[in-house]
Amino acid sequence: MPPHSDYLDIAIKRAAEKKTHVSFPQLVYPSLRDDGLRDPVQWLTGKAMDDGAEGLWRVHDGLYDLKSFLDKHPGGAEWIELTKGTDITEAFECHHLNPAVIKMLEKYYVRKAQTPRNSPFTFKDGGFYRTLKRAVWEELQKLPKHVNERADRIIDGLFICFMATSALSCISKDYWVVMASYLVASLSLAWTTVAAHNYIHRKTNWRMYLFNLSMWSYRDFRVSHALSHHLYPNTLMDLEISGFEPFVFWLPLKNQFYGKFAIFIELATFGFIFPINFFKRLILNFLRKDFFLTHYRWHDILGCLVPVWMWVVSGSSFYDAFVMWLWILCTGSFIFFNIGSNAAHHHPILFRDGDELDEETRDWGLHEVEAVMDRRDINNSFFKVMTFFGHHTLHHLFPTLDHAVLEYMYPTFIEHCEKYKAKFRVTTQFDMVVQQIKLTTTKAPKILEKN
Repeated sequence: MPPHSDYLDIAIKRAAEKKTHVSFPQLVYPSLRDDGLRDPVQWLTGKAMDDGAEGLWRVHDGLYDLKSFLDKHPGGAEWIELTKGTDITEAFECHHLNPAVIKMLEKYYVRKAQTPRNSPFTFKDGGFYRTLKRAVWEELQKLPKHVNERADRIIDGLFICFMATSALSCISKDYWVVMASYLVASLSLAWTTVAAHNYIHRKTNWRMYLFNLSMWSYRDFRVSHALSHHLYPNTLMDLEISGFEPFVFWLPLKNQFYGKFAIFIELATFGFIFPINFFKRLILNFLRKDFFLTHYRWHDILGCLVPVWMWVVSGSSFYDAFVMWLWILCTGSFIFFNIGSNAAHHHPILFRDGDELDEETRDWGLHEVEAVMDRRDINNSFFKVMTFFGHHTLHHLFPTLDHAVLEYMYPTFIEHCEKYKAKFRVTTQFDMVVQQIKLTTTKAPKILEKN
């Protein structure tokens, strides 16, 4: 507990005045966090205002000009393009395990940053994360070849199942076949979207585009999920928390009016979030200059092609195919967000409210472990790992590794958790559902006691 007893009141007051985080007082309150539609582009704009990157790319206290490296980046130009003008320290550290990358970065050094980093997290050579990262890199060299083919087979099978059952739901004249096809198509869409998340974190590949079948944009998800949620989970920098406000507050706040109704609001809205994300992005074309030219790509039409596929293959009217597609889309959205909303983060003990990080707990890796709860009944099956966001703690620490690779890292991971006293927690899926409901009804922040 912080030494001064009035710390929590001061932290809450500063948050109310939008000066600092409640959960991490070392950060300023994120610019633009509570404005507009809380979309990924706005989040990037606000981050650029706070990071002191001066229009370049910031890594630790250095500024780099990566413009000439854009098309050479092995992970694809999009990662570099999206992060221009921001501090990419956390992303650089966890996305690059090969130590040779550091020497490559030095070629693009421009000058030292003029302001301190707007982040409490550290990556010390002898700390938890960098030590674990070196050990994981060594373990990767020992892995059997083609280990990730298991993940490829699962998502390919889900995609084929979705396309077949979505068409069958329009082709068949039998009521029970139609209903069964509709339900399987909805489930396959949700699971395909979850499984595609495995590929969004990595270099450009065709399977990441399957995410767009949900009418959502994988490009937006790279910002809201990979660059925001993954790097700053359960903080005010986490766009997957602020994106639900003011209807659902994942961060406990005082005088929270919606808390007692949160579970009902979730059930009422989760079925519409896929189409809502599509229309929110569409509206931004009219609110922001050149938004279409800057942020739309060919793959944004993939979801729109699904009802066309159903219409052409079935021979039914386009209206019937479109209505059935809307049912599949909304049901798939409901399934996806009930899987995702309680995946691994929304448990009351995973939020460090009013708890200022000391020098030891500022290690980024320790925070990631602290902010995630794994589920033993999900991790015991690789199919469930792919379709329920499994091996979640290791995935947060090493997001660019294929899910099929993560299970090989547990011995090394557990060894380092014991050495550095990292709080690796495990529960069940049912418990996470219950705890998620409890979290949304929590009104007052708490202080975590230090060991």
